[in-house]
Amino acid sequence: MKRTVEPGDPVKIGQWQARNNVFCAPLAGYTDFAFRKQCYRFGAGLCFTEMVSAKGLLYNNAATKILLHRYPGERDTAAQLFGSDPQILREACESENLREYEMIDLNMGCPVPKVFKNGEGSALLGDFALAERIIAACKKSGKRVSVKFRIGLKRGDAMASEFAKLCEGAGADMITVHGRTRDMYYAGEPDFAQIAAAKSAVSIPVIANGGIFTRADAQAMLERTGADGVMLARAAMYDPHVFSEVLGLSGEWDVARTVREQIADMLPVYGEKFTLVQMRKMAAFYLRGRRGSAQYRGRLFSCGTLEELDALLDEIFAAEEKGAGGEKCARND
Repeated sequence: MKRTVEPGDPVKIGQWQARNNVFCAPLAGYTDFAFRKQCYRFGAGLCFTEMVSAKGLLYNNAATKILLHRYPGERDTAAQLFGSDPQILREACESENLREYEMIDLNMGCPVPKVFKNGEGSALLGDFALAERIIAACKKSGKRVSVKFRIGLKRGDAMASEFAKLCEGAGADMITVHGRTRDMYYAGEPDFAQIAAAKSAVSIPVIANGGIFTRADAQAMLERTGADGVMLARAAMYDPHVFSEVLGLSGEWDVARTVREQIADMLPVYGEKFTLVQMRKMAAFYLRGRRGSAQYRGRLFSCGTLEELDALLDEIFAAEEKGAGGEKCARND
């Protein structure tokens, strides 16, 4: 009987081996280079950029290109692309913008109406022929290619194994299966059976995604699906230290240090205005679940400068040291 994979086991993608099998999902608006740096610091085996428009890259859109910014020394990260034109996607893969990225992830799971209506993201689950052409075209770029997809468009769909076989046949080196249908968005329990069916259908690595917030969640997902690894999404957004927890690593999480390091990394690239807006949002996520966090939330979003944000962090953690809170509540979302 095959041994169940454990969080932290290595996983080989093409000819390359990830440092471990606990990955950070591509999250639009969140997985910028500064956030990925923290996820890697806490042990993530592989991170992905935010969702990047293939058309935007070819049009040299500045806002699109900045999504691909990397921190010094960042190597293994995969770039996630979305689009519906095989030729444009291949040209994007071969463009100078993606020269430093050796792995491309194709988004075939985004449920957002704006993306879906353009025939992109999860809409490709309704057009197997086009999805196959896209994967094959991108594979011709010479890069490693992975595909992230959902188990179907609506509840009751049972297409994960069929789509997984399509991906492998078209040349994909790995697939990530989000165990929910498009109409479920991010709610409801993932369908373990569908992820297991996808795993049984292919020989390439299968990464399971959906509803993983703790080490126990990760172990249960691996046991119930036979997947080769797990991908964390909202859990990482709330707490990048979750990678250490899932991997069974020791050490406490210094939230203030994380926020300040992200600010220091982002400021020279994005400027103060964007950095402040982004880090107010991230700090609110990081403090989520701590006693007393609700009273600080409004004050976080009213900070008008980075200095005010820094001073508020000092106040929050000084209060914790005096025993005014700091315990984490259970996260069931």
